[in-house]
Amino acid sequence: MMMAVADGPRIGPNAVIQVAAALANRLGTGVARELMLSAGLGAYVKAPPQKMIDEREVIALHSLLRERLQPATANEVARAAGLATGDYLLANRIPRIAQLVLRALPAPLAAPLLLSAIRRHAWTFTGSGHFHATTGRPIVITIENCPICRGANAARPQCEYYAATFARLFRRLVQRHATVRETACQACGADQCRFEIDWD
Repeated sequence: MMMAVADGPRIGPNAVIQVAAALANRLGTGVARELMLSAGLGAYVKAPPQKMIDEREVIALHSLLRERLQPATANEVARAAGLATGDYLLANRIPRIAQLVLRALPAPLAAPLLLSAIRRHAWTFTGSGHFHATTGRPIVITIENCPICRGANAARPQCEYYAATFARLFRRLVQRHATVRETACQACGADQCRFEIDWD
């Protein structure tokens, strides 16, 4: 079992819970269990985490997706987990009245408000990474020392989990045709992971 550090960098449990669920849905519970055990997360197989968790647990699981699965499958699992995380946030973390207000506003007004909320809560999903965001067209989000792709070496961007989460939120709350592209990734040698968000 992975040893947690009480005062170390932490990340919200959805980065593990939703990946485990996506693995089970796509590859079966046996594969999901095996990967969770291999990542040192056996304790979460029967009892998913309910609080913020050590960022090393998140890093271990997302790293294992890339190591054990075919790239297309790993990307599919990460995307499904990111979309599910967005759904969780909409159902449990973003007040209904705030959602109604954002949906009623034109996209150029709603987008900065949503981005401000994401910025305030970035510590819950970046751990020891550094989040920065700028408004405009496109909106640009960067994460330095990104935990999702930390230690990876790849030819294409690896942070589909984040991209899918951002896409779900912006499509539901800002503009249904919003697009999110990861245009740079530390796994590909960039200094930081960069996401561009735009809409029609």
